[in-house]
Amino acid sequence: MKDNRNKSIKICFISSSGGHFEQLKMLSPLAQNHDVFWVTENSDYDVPTDYFLRQTRPSHIKNLGIMFLNTLSSIRIWAREKPDYVITTGTLVALPMAFLAKLFGKKLIYIETFARVYDGSRAGKLMYKFADLFIVQWETLKSIYPDAVYGGSIY
Repeated sequence: MKDNRNKSIKICFISSSGGHFEQLKMLSPLAQNHDVFWVTENSDYDVPTDYFLRQTRPSHIKNLGIMFLNTLSSIRIWAREKPDYVITTGTLVALPMAFLAKLFGKKLIYIETFARVYDGSRAGKLMYKFADLFIVQWETLKSIYPDAVYGGSIY
């Protein structure tokens, strides 16, 4: 018999499009026991998701304006969904939702991308300071993130 007690736990999965989102989708089985919603960037990469934010690019001159608009959209999504957990594999697009999680006392879980074997990502180095749980997929990253939990490959 399926236990639905945890259905009241709401999880926000958010990341940039592409490989980060593909990694996050590996956590889809959590939707069997929890209420989840998905957020990613609106890009040419066609994926089923609940919400799209504007695409950000590192060092792009328009990022400040895009981040402002994504923050407003994230606030609207937060008010509508009221998640208990925010789980992300990064990047810049996840920052407003991560900030909201910390602001409202909810749990922030960051999973460093599988592509990082020997050095941490910029998003990871920032999220490491704030995440309630920081997971690495390679043991070698424990030297960069000593308090991280080695979770093995998400694939």
